[in-house]
Formats: sequence, structure tokens, C-alpha cells
Amino acid sequence: MVPKISKISQSIAPFVIIIFLLTACTPSSASTSLPPTQITDDLIATSPPEKQPLPTNAPTLDPIGLYLDSSLPSGLITEQALPGITLSDDPSSPLWLGPAEKAPEGRLLSTSSWIYALVAPFPTLTDNVNLNDLRLYWGGHRHGPFGSITKLYVPEIVREIIEVRWFPGNALTITTYQDIPDIEKLWEENAWAIIPFEKLDPKLKVISISSYSPLQKSFETTYYPLAFSFQLIQKQDSLETISDEMIQRLTDAIQATNRDPEKMTTLVMTGVTALVRATAYQMETKGILYPGEAIREWLLEADLAHISNEVSFYEDCPFPNPDSRMLLFCSNPEYLELFEYVGADIIELTGNHNNDSLYVYGEDVVPYTLDIYKNSGMQTYGGGRNLEEAKSPLVITHNGNRIAFIGCNAPGPDFAWATEDHGGAARCGDYQWMTAEISNLREDGILPIATLQYYEDYYNFQESHHIEDFGLLAQSGAVIVNGSQAHRPKGMTFYNDTVIDYGLGNLFFDQMGIIDDYGNQILQTRWEKIQRHTFYDGRHLSTELLTAILEDYAQPRPMTPVERRIFLEEIFTASGWNPR
Repeated sequence: MVPKISKISQSIAPFVIIIFLLTACTPSSASTSLPPTQITDDLIATSPPEKQPLPTNAPTLDPIGLYLDSSLPSGLITEQALPGITLSDDPSSPLWLGPAEKAPEGRLLSTSSWIYALVAPFPTLTDNVNLNDLRLYWGGHRHGPFGSITKLYVPEIVREIIEVRWFPGNALTITTYQDIPDIEKLWEENAWAIIPFEKLDPKLKVISISSYSPLQKSFETTYYPLAFSFQLIQKQDSLETISDEMIQRLTDAIQATNRDPEKMTTLVMTGVTALVRATAYQMETKGILYPGEAIREWLLEADLAHISNEVSFYEDCPFPNPDSRMLLFCSNPEYLELFEYVGADIIELTGNHNNDSLYVYGEDVVPYTLDIYKNSGMQTYGGGRNLEEAKSPLVITHNGNRIAFIGCNAPGPDFAWATEDHGGAARCGDYQWMTAEISNLREDGILPIATLQYYEDYYNFQESHHIEDFGLLAQSGAVIVNGSQAHRPKGMTFYNDTVIDYGLGNLFFDQMGIIDDYGNQILQTRWEKIQRHTFYDGRHLSTELLTAILEDYAQPRPMTPVERRIFLEEIFTASGWNPR
């Protein structure tokens, strides 16, 4: 482009010619010519400027045009952070941003990976679908696990891309949306949806596709059908030269992904553990690690693993008697190796039996037990050396997610509660101290998790006092409220954005079955819920239920598909939900 000559430039043209003649014979230190210089009145009164090398990647004078394809997901680009860039409706613009399937020929400047999830109402029994079944449903065929699904809600932008990959979606089964459907609507319609990973909600169950789920820590996008690439291209026929600085600003305005592992935290939470009686006996005869062998990977995979251990360690604890009817317990300190083996990070101390050794042997073993945990790198909450310590929440920051754990013991006995002078569990009382602490944590941007050593029973449903007390903690801002007392798994509910589980059941405890006060044999004490929670970028995204069954009085193992279906049907029914 030839610079326009101003009127003042025309008036001094002879002067410029003289300067050029005087300097023309001077040897040049560079082979490149001088860049065009705008001449001003100030320049006339000064010496000629020194020669400067021409930048090898000089920016253009006019703003660069950027075309945004209609298939871009919300949040992929921050349009306000695009200085020197003009958004254009013209696909022939020098810069193009859109799905890889539509990308034009040119220079690839950046790639973003956007992850979506297939979700269903939480009380859905299906865990995994085959990709072929999903494709069949896309084409209008209700087959296999999709037989009862009324419709699949799909973002308009995702539908466009999938139809490029597959074929047009059938209007009988596929419904396009721009705004994510209301969760209650999905429950009512028994409909499924495809939604962005960062928009997941605990009231929705993530369904894996051909065993791939974005909730997995080992997740890879290669074979996952709901992973989409978006590319920034400088078109091949573009003549504009774009500076490295402008490219950097542009790529900084584009999010690399909506599923960044550095923003993700996985937490596994478990129910009652008591390494006593028959469980301890099996540990003595089959090895200390025996109880954890079948479910170890579930806990190890998580970033944080929680165990509610009800019983303190005592150096002079007697050899375990599997037939003992005594309900006052202690555990051999060597059993801590089991917790290390399964990767326990957080130990809940709200249990009824934390001070049994004080009552039976006159030994306050709470400080000793706390020291053992600390020396092993495990953090504790819900109990402590005194009341103040027992009430203090445990705050953990992982990958930017700030999570707090707070717990208390409702039923006692009295000697299990911490006082100003000796250790034990935090007493729940009227819960006012706990609700106040939860509210303060939430105001500070911390996600509180509240756990209760509540009143024990052997029913699978919640009663009015459960609903009232657990509800108080949910109303104050807890994102998860769990009952740590249940020996038989109990029902669940949601309060706004809070997951409430009235009882997870046992983890490591010897109850292969009991006879209740009415002579009924209850075998569901063998059933176990293990929660796996996913947090992302400061939000609680998802709750999964891992299910196990106790064997040999000591070792839980993953349930078979048939066992799991029977278990979940009972739990969802007890929760007042329709299993589907």
C-alpha cells in the first residue's frame, strides 16, 4: 500500500530530495530499504532518523477479520479480549474459528477440545451404553437401554457436528436445544441429554459410552464420541501478515478446553469402618491388607479418599474375638497399614467408639490415635484432642477447588464426646454451631461437606427426624450431607443443589447380616454405597454411586450387574424416586 502524501509533505518535497542526494553516497549498513516515514513539522527541525530494520512479521494497518462458525460452544472464546480483530459474518475472512470437521485449508493456529457428557436423571439404572445403540437411537430406533427413553436433548451446535460425522438425527428421538433443559423436566419426561462437561449437575447421572466417561481420571478423548475439536485457521488464500503478538492475544482469548484436569478434583466417601471383631480376626489370619484388596482401586484413583473410622487405636488392644458380643472396641495400631494401602487421605472421627478404651481400660487413646494419623499424612475432622479442635473444619485446596469437611456425633454416648479437657467427637447438639460454620465457609467461597454420626437403625428409608436434621445442614449451604452411622444403606434426596445421603452403609465392618428387634433377618448390611464426587473449577459437578457387597466378614467387593441393579432399585425406591 502506498502512503498518502499530505499537503505539508508536498510543501517540503524539494527539501527531502536534497537530503536524499546528500545521503545517497553514504555506504548502507543494511540491504533493506527504510520503511515509509510520516513527515511532521517536528521532523523538519531535527536530523534525519536512523535507519531501522523492517519487522519480519509486521502487523497490518487494518483490523483482521475473524469468522466465528455457528457451531462454537458458549465460553470457548472471549470476544471482548480481541484487540485489532473484527468479528465477521464472511466465511472468507482471513481468520476462521470453528469445528475441525468444517475447517478450511490454511495455517493451524490453535486447537480447542470441548467435552460433552451423556446424562440421565439420577435414579437411572443404566450405567453404560454402546456407541452403536446411541447411533441407532440417533436414527430413530429405540433399542437396548434406549428403549424407554422418550427423547434425547442435544445442543444445536453439537447436532450440526454429529450430523457431519454420522447422519441426520431423527425428529422422533432427537430434540435440539439452545438452553440446557430444566433438570426437573428431564426427570418428568424420562429424557436424556447431551450437555457440556462444565455444566454437569449432581442431580444428573453421567452415562458412559462404550465404557468411556469424562468423569474418569484416566479419561482420553481419542475414542470418545462426544469430544469435539475446534480450530483457529489462518486461511491459505489470505494475504494478510499477522504479528506473533496478535496471534498470542487471539489464542489467549480462546479456551483450550472445558475439561481441564488441573481444575478437577475427585473425592471418594465411604461409610462405617470398625476394624474389630470378625473383621479384625480376618486381618490377623489373612493379612492386614485383606479387606481392601477388591475395592482398593476405587479409593486409589481418587484425588481424595475419605474413611469414617469409628474406633481408636490402642497399643494394648487384645487379640480380636470374632464371636464377641461386647460393643466396646479398640483396634491394633498395626491396622493403620490398611488405610495406607487403600490411599486414605481424610479420616472422619465422629464415631461412637472413639473413646471406648477410656471407658474400658482407663486409657485416653484419642491423642495417640491422632498422632498416628498425622505421622501417616492423613488429615482428620469431626473429632480432636478437645472440643475446639473437634469442631474445627478441615479445609483442603486441590486444583483450585476449596473443600471443607465438618462433622459431629448426635447420639453419644457421653464419653465419646470431646470436652474442654479431653478428646473425642464433636457433639452435634442443636446443630447451630455447625450451621453457622457452614454458612461462613460458603461465604468464603469454600464448598462444605457435612457428615453425621447419627442415630442408628436398620431401615432403608429416612424418617422425619432425618429429614429435619440433615435438612438444616443443607439449608445452611453444605453441598453434601452424609450419614456416617448407617449399617444398612439408606435413601437419598436432593435439596436445591445439595446431595443428601441418609446413610452409606458399612465399608470395613463384619456385619454379614443381623436379626432385628422384631426377629427379621436383614442381609442388606452386606450392601455398601461408596460415593465418588467430582468437583470442577469451584463447583460440585457430579455424584456417582459405586456399589459393593461384603464377603467373608471383612472384604467388600464390587457388586455384579444383577446385584447392583437390585440394590439401586431398593435405594431409589426408598428415596421416593422411580427407578428407570
